[in-house]
Amino acid sequence: MAYDLFLFDLDDTLLDFKESERRCFAAVLQSLGVRDRLDELYHQYQIENRRLWALFEEAKTSKEHLKVERFRRIFENFGIEIDPHKASDHYLEALPETVVLMDHAEEICKWLAERGEIGIITNGMHAVQMKRIENSKLAPYISFTSVSEECGYAKPDIRFFEHSAKMAKKFHKESAVVIGDRMETDILGAQNFGLRSCWFNPEKTKHNFSFKADYEISHLSEIQSLLKR
Repeated sequence: MAYDLFLFDLDDTLLDFKESERRCFAAVLQSLGVRDRLDELYHQYQIENRRLWALFEEAKTSKEHLKVERFRRIFENFGIEIDPHKASDHYLEALPETVVLMDHAEEICKWLAERGEIGIITNGMHAVQMKRIENSKLAPYISFTSVSEECGYAKPDIRFFEHSAKMAKKFHKESAVVIGDRMETDILGAQNFGLRSCWFNPEKTKHNFSFKADYEISHLSEIQSLLKR
């Protein structure tokens, strides 16, 4: 199958968001005077953040609420008297400056950009995601970025994929492929919209979803051999 449109998820697919997030979280809390229990705080932040993003993807909360609520919850749980709005603002200012690439991300984007068009499809916050791409080495290879905050719908909603398709220079379902690390957003969304998909599964985890991706890889470098078939 020949593809000419490569729709990449951003976080934990092309950019190592977990590592960026960990570094940024620690730096921001330290700048606000928190020195102790940073690992515990970060662990709890991850839990609350995942819960809130799951609610957002189900359209049960807003992104504005999510931004602040994740900090309010951990500060309340740990008895920390810091304004969660202030922490959120500092975090969102610092996060775009803390960019870590996934292994082989730059080389695979360069290779694919010579063969077609690369689009980013992300449920992140528009200003943050655009700045992170700008600060990465990937910007020259990316044709467009579709962000849920701008679109009004989040993956796996089919309306998000309709919005993304309109941003491509040319779009044909049979020659487009979605590449992402999350089955429940990237792969399900691709399937719902009638696109082929590639699950990026670096930890080789098992899943029990009723649907599956057309392809599965554990290293981004595998895309080259996969798409040459």
